[in-house]
Amino acid sequence: MSSTHGISRKRVLTWTTAVVTTLIAVGMCMLTQSDVSEALQERRVDLLNDYVEQIYTDDYQQEADERLAEARAEGGHTVDDMLIEENPYGTNTTSLYVYFTTDMPASISYTISADGYPDFTRTVAQDEEYQTEHEFTVIGLIPEETNTIVFTITDEDGGTTTSTVTRTGAKLLGNEEVRLERTVTADDGTDLGDGLYAILGNDSDEQDFMLYYDTDGVLRGEVPIPFYRSHRILFDDEGLMWFSASTHLMVGMNNLGKLEKIYDLGDRFILHHDYAMDDDGDIVLLATDLTREDHTVQDQIVRLDTDSGEVDLLLDLGDMFPDYKESTDHAGTDESDPDATDRWDWIHINTIQLLPDGSALLSARETSTIIKVADIEGTPTLEYMIGEDSVWDGTEYQAAFLTKDGDFPDTGGQHSITYVADDSLEDGQYYLYMFDNTFGYATTRPDYDWSAIEGLATTASPSTEGAHSQYRKYLVDETAGTYTEVSSFDVPYSAYVSSAQELDDGDILIDSGMQGLFGVYGEDGTLKAQYSMALNTTYIYRVYSYDFSGFYFA
Repeated sequence: MSSTHGISRKRVLTWTTAVVTTLIAVGMCMLTQSDVSEALQERRVDLLNDYVEQIYTDDYQQEADERLAEARAEGGHTVDDMLIEENPYGTNTTSLYVYFTTDMPASISYTISADGYPDFTRTVAQDEEYQTEHEFTVIGLIPEETNTIVFTITDEDGGTTTSTVTRTGAKLLGNEEVRLERTVTADDGTDLGDGLYAILGNDSDEQDFMLYYDTDGVLRGEVPIPFYRSHRILFDDEGLMWFSASTHLMVGMNNLGKLEKIYDLGDRFILHHDYAMDDDGDIVLLATDLTREDHTVQDQIVRLDTDSGEVDLLLDLGDMFPDYKESTDHAGTDESDPDATDRWDWIHINTIQLLPDGSALLSARETSTIIKVADIEGTPTLEYMIGEDSVWDGTEYQAAFLTKDGDFPDTGGQHSITYVADDSLEDGQYYLYMFDNTFGYATTRPDYDWSAIEGLATTASPSTEGAHSQYRKYLVDETAGTYTEVSSFDVPYSAYVSSAQELDDGDILIDSGMQGLFGVYGEDGTLKAQYSMALNTTYIYRVYSYDFSGFYFA
C-alpha cells in the first residue's frame, strides 16, 4: 500500500517557500477581509489546501528531519543557547521544537505566559525522568501574541535553574477562536484537570483542523489535516499518536510532530466516523467500499496493518444482515464523500469498540441499534443486539436482542458508545455509555414510525422545542441476556453526531455537536462548565479529552 505521494525534496522546498510567501502576502489567516475579492479568497484557500497536503508526505517530513539534524550537529545547544524551531514538521501551527543538553541529568518543565491569558504549565515527557539530552515539543503558544516561556531544569537532587525565551506565536492557518466563551455554573474554583479538549471535526468548506483547547477554553494547538476530520486519537506502544487526516489517510505522529507513518487506504475503501486499535497495534476502521455496484456506504469494517500499510476487509455488514438490508429503501447520501449521490446508507455504523475477548461493539445510527459481533478479526458472527427490536420486525434478527430490564426508553440514533470493564462486576457484565441523540429518523426506513419509541424527537433542528439528548449508561449482563439503565441525564439536543466521555475524575464530557456546545458534567448531571464554539458549517463532530501523558507531557 502506498505510504505517501512522491515528490522530490527540492520541489518540496521550493514549493513550500513559494506557497507560504504567497499565503502571507494575501493575508492567509484573515478570512473575512472585506477588501479581498472572492477570486483571491478562493485562491488563498486553494494554496492553503495544497500546502497542507504537502505536509502529509514523506518528503516534507524527511526534509524537516534533515534540517533539524544539521542544526543539532552544529553543537553548543545548551540551556543558554537552545535550538528552537517553529513547527518544523508543519503538524501544529503554534508549536515549537526544542533541543538542548545539560551537564547533569535533569527533568524539564515549562510555563507559557501571555498578557490576557492564563499561564500554561506542563512537564515534558522524556525517555527517562532525568537525562542530559533534551528534545521535545512545546505546545500552547498564543497565536500572534508575545509569549514568555520559562523553562525549569530540575536535577536529580531537586536543584533548579531556569531559562527564559520570548516568542511571538505563529499566525493560525484557520479562523478558529483563540478563546472560547466559557460558562461556569459551579464554583469558580472547580478543578477541571489538565486535559486538553480535542475538537474532532468542526468541518469546514475551506480547510480542516484538529484543535486543542485547555480547560480555560484557550487554544493550545492547531493541527491542520488535508480534509474531512480526525475521529479520535490513538496511542500505540511505540510512542506514536495515530489519527485520521482525511477519508483516505491514517497517520502515526511522534511527540516531536513528525509524521513517521503516512498510510493511504487505497482506491477501494474510505474511512468514516471511527476506528480502534487492537492488541497487535493494528487499526480496525469503519469504512465504505467504493467499488460496490449497489452503492452501499458506511457498512464495512477493515483493518490497517500499521507495519505494512496493507488494508484487508474484516466484515461486510450486508453479509451479516442480508434480509434486513434488502428490506430498506435504496436511499441516502454519504457525508464522508460530498460528491457522492444515490448512496444506500442502510445501517450507518458510527462507532466501534474492540473488547478484550476479540469481539466488537458497533453503534448503528440508521437502526438505533447497538450490535455485538464476535471474533471481529477472525470469523465475525452476530452475538446480540441492544435497542428497540421493532425496528427489525419481520426479520430473523429480532431473536438476537437482549431483554430490557427496567422501564426506560431505548436510544434514538446514538453516537460515541463506549465499553467499560469494571472489576467489581460479575463475570459477563460490563458498562456501556453513550451520547443518546434521542432522534428517530432513517432515510432508508420511511415505513417505520419512530414515535413508537418513547421519548424520541422526530425533528432534527437544534432549536426543536422541548427536545433534548441524553448521556446514558447501561449495565449489560451477557449471562442473564439483559441490559438495564444505571445512569442518565439530559444534555443539549443534537439530532446527529456528538460524543460522551467519562473522565478519570468521574466527570463526564459531553459534545452536543449541532449546538456547537461542549460541557463538563458531574456524575449526577450537574453542569460544571460549558464551552461555546462557532460552527464552520453544521456541527462539531466529537470532543474528547486527552492528557497526552507519556507523549507531550510527563
